[in-house]
Amino acid sequence: MLHVWDNFFVTTAQAGAALIGLLFVTVTVGTGFSTTHMLKGTRAFLTPTLLHFVGVLFLSLAMLAPWGSLVPLGVVLGVLGLSGLIYQILVIRDRRESRLVKMGWGEWIPYTVVPALSNAALAGGGFELCVSSPFALPLVAGGTVALLASGVLGAWDMTLWLVRNHKGQ
Repeated sequence: MLHVWDNFFVTTAQAGAALIGLLFVTVTVGTGFSTTHMLKGTRAFLTPTLLHFVGVLFLSLAMLAPWGSLVPLGVVLGVLGLSGLIYQILVIRDRRESRLVKMGWGEWIPYTVVPALSNAALAGGGFELCVSSPFALPLVAGGTVALLASGVLGAWDMTLWLVRNHKGQ
C-alpha cells in the first residue's frame, strides 16, 4: 500500500530538507535584527515556518520507513498531527501578541487555518491508516502538501520582510 507513494514522499522529504536549508540562509541574512521585538516576531513567524518544513521532512521519512504494520505508522502520524494542532494554538497566541506585523483576515488563513487543517488531515490520516482505510494516504498526502505550501508562503513573507527592513534600506 505504501510503496505506491514512495516517489511522492521522497520528493516531499527532499523539498522539506532543501527549504530548511534555505530558511537558514534567510535567517543569516537577517542577523542584524536581534532586538527583543524581533525575537518575539521570530518566535511567532519564523519558528512555525521552520517547524512546517521539519514536520514535512519527518512525516515523509516516517512514511518511507519499513514498518511491519500500518498501526505504528498511524500512531506516529496521529501524534504528529495532534501535536501540530496544539502548536497552532500557541502560534496564534504568539502572533497576536507579537504586534510585529498587522495581519488581516486574509493573512490569518494561510498562516493558521491551513496549517491547522493540514495537521488535522495528518491526524485523521493516521487514524485511517490504523483501520486500513483507502482514504488514508490521499489524506496524508494532502496534509503534507498543504503544510509545505504554508511553510513556503511563510518563508517568502519573512524573506520579503527582511529585505524591506534591512539596515541598508
